[in-house]
Amino acid sequence: MLLLLGERLLAFLLLIVFSPVFFVLFFLVRLSSPGPFLFKQIRMGKGKKPFIVYKIRTMIKDAEKLKKNYLHLNQADGPVFKIKNDPRFTPIGKIISQFGLDELPQLINIIRGEMSFVGPRPLPVEEARKIPQEYQKRFLVKPGIFSSWVAQGAFLNDFQRWMILDLQDVKSKSFWYDLKVAIRSLRFVFCLFFSLIFWKKFNDRLSKRPNHPKT
Repeated sequence: MLLLLGERLLAFLLLIVFSPVFFVLFFLVRLSSPGPFLFKQIRMGKGKKPFIVYKIRTMIKDAEKLKKNYLHLNQADGPVFKIKNDPRFTPIGKIISQFGLDELPQLINIIRGEMSFVGPRPLPVEEARKIPQEYQKRFLVKPGIFSSWVAQGAFLNDFQRWMILDLQDVKSKSFWYDLKVAIRSLRFVFCLFFSLIFWKKFNDRLSKRPNHPKT
């Protein structure tokens, strides 16, 4: 009970701390494309109980209705739908998603007691219903913002590896284990951020080099 209250309190404090970030992202999202700031979707939580998950909208308006047009681009090898460079992304939305900033509103889900900081990522109901029986234990705990799947690069894992990591998070769940997973997830995001900055600077330097004719 104390851990639960502590988690909700921490989520509330983080929501206040990140309020300036929300303010900036609100204007970036609203100015870059028509549509709401927040994206809401019914997902399956602990005990397969449906709940509304909150995310910052990163795709064009009515992206879910257009999903059927892009099923052939699905890169996931299981009963889930994932496209790394989804054509429905808005330009600013792709950047927001890449660094996981779209997940920040899920602090609200933690405050409401529907999610935890660490746990298997919540799946849309239609995808969750297709999860094979051997991986059903992933629904024994609250879904999380962070997970071992995220910490290990998400798209770098196939579906089976993803599910195995989820079961590992369920089996090993404890305060110290969750803290380790959260730190590893944040480290992955920071490494991705700095690698992209380095790559951009490297390309900029290459583009500024004079082209000497061959002799």
